[in-house]
Amino acid sequence: MSTRADVLRPEAGEASAPWYHPIGDEVALFEACHRLGLAVMLKGPTGCGKTRLVEYMAWKLNRPLITVACHDDLAASDLIGRFLIKHNGTVWQDGPLTRAVREGAICYLDEVVEARQDTVVVLHSLTDHRRVLPIDKTGETVAAAPGFQLVISYNPGYQRMLKDLKPSTRQRFVAMELDFPPQAEEARIVAYESGVDGPMARGLVSLAERLRHLRDRGLAEVPSTRLLIAAGRLIAAGIDPRKACRAAIVSPLSDEPSMVNALGDLVDATFV
Repeated sequence: MSTRADVLRPEAGEASAPWYHPIGDEVALFEACHRLGLAVMLKGPTGCGKTRLVEYMAWKLNRPLITVACHDDLAASDLIGRFLIKHNGTVWQDGPLTRAVREGAICYLDEVVEARQDTVVVLHSLTDHRRVLPIDKTGETVAAAPGFQLVISYNPGYQRMLKDLKPSTRQRFVAMELDFPPQAEEARIVAYESGVDGPMARGLVSLAERLRHLRDRGLAEVPSTRLLIAAGRLIAAGIDPRKACRAAIVSPLSDEPSMVNALGDLVDATFV
């Protein structure tokens, strides 16, 4: 089975960077890892900015970015490549990981724990002093080009009871833990990204804080910054704040009627 790989390449003379608001020292740490050839593991809740950080760093470091959305059926051949039958014979086609190794790109494996363990093992030779990728089907060993970096991400809260990385894999990465920003910083991000004014952005963040306290009361996933931005964009487009929050925040979080009603009550209490 093939997998989707998004390729983002910096354009010559591009003036504006992908917008990212640093919360700690993650940018400096990422830069140091890239300079030293260290693989990076991003840990944090859904929608807290892991992917945005990688996109920003690819721009800042002037490296191509190849993103792979991992899933249960992701096979090693989806990453490395496979032989394809064409009208003029059988030809080898590199997978996204192999392309990144050859080109010196940043390869980002999003939600890596969704991939099979036997697939993740192929990353090991790229995350130590060897920095090579053996291709068994062709007999080739590809050395990582200058600038290559491997980045993986996952949500430890969601995966804790379901899947996890083996210790032999985890210890090959420098771990960076991301979380939702402090309230004032998150409000600034929501305002910038959605177009709502400061008071409305602060209201959305206040609502999120209330909802996040329900994590231990049956709410499996809490509202992410991404959901707040979606609600803000609806509000900026003229949708009533309560309706926007129910559509963009409450409904994506739960289908259970009593929980939906409880979340809706908090929305009503926030936006009177």
